[in-house]
Amino acid sequence: MQRVSAASVAVDGELIGSIDSPGLVVLLGVTHTDDATIADKLADKIWQLRILRDERSCAELGAPLLVVSQFTLYADTRKGRRPSWSAAAPRPHSEPLVEEFVAALRRRGARVETGRFGAMMTVNLVNDGPMTLVLDLPD
Repeated sequence: MQRVSAASVAVDGELIGSIDSPGLVVLLGVTHTDDATIADKLADKIWQLRILRDERSCAELGAPLLVVSQFTLYADTRKGRRPSWSAAAPRPHSEPLVEEFVAALRRRGARVETGRFGAMMTVNLVNDGPMTLVLDLPD
């Protein structure tokens, strides 16, 4: 995730989501062992995480989030010259979990914009800080 002052996502030149005030861009990858419980815990962690200016959270500020699914986060580049995507969950498993993650944020009162699952997207953002974190939950 990245702390941003603004961000947007487009598909085929069409703007499909944007935030125009300080918030977070969440690049969300799903693996085979992820489930709805993990999606909910991750949403809560991100919503409450105090990484915005003055050590505030999205929950405290009502800051927006832009969520973009990104299976490439699970690339394995240890062998050869081509990444392996085998750690990324297939669409029938991952798409519902991305939707559950977004729904979990919205249940908490978050203003959430999204990309389009499986689409080739253009993501623009103004990184604030810069502040970029990789967040993973313990097993």
